[in-house]
Amino acid sequence: MFEVSVEKTFASGHALRNYKGKCENVHGHNYRVQVTVQGEHLDANGLLVDFLELKRLMDGVVEYLDHRFINDLPPFTELNPSAENIAKYFHDEMSGGMTQDVAVRISEVKVWETDTSMALYRP
Repeated sequence: MFEVSVEKTFASGHALRNYKGKCENVHGHNYRVQVTVQGEHLDANGLLVDFLELKRLMDGVVEYLDHRFINDLPPFTELNPSAENIAKYFHDEMSGGMTQDVAVRISEVKVWETDTSMALYRP
């Protein structure tokens, strides 16, 4: 099994709904997101997936969230903007855009809200 990962960062604000504590208030994070894809075979060039293609897909999701109040953006107008839900959102948004010559899938997405706090989504 081969795996390839890319990371991006962005800054956004959010407020957790139905939460009792500081995070129910509007606050921001400098998020770091890591997306890992996996597959059993490499293409004719010896690549699982081109890093540039994976970063391009990530860029679209990051651009949507960067320097925004996440609670105001669908699907987070209804969905609580937790790190866990943001990780799944990256998976869902990026999965549909993957086009390469070999079968790959997103195996995990990690979202850090701080240097010491991270959520992981594995489909």
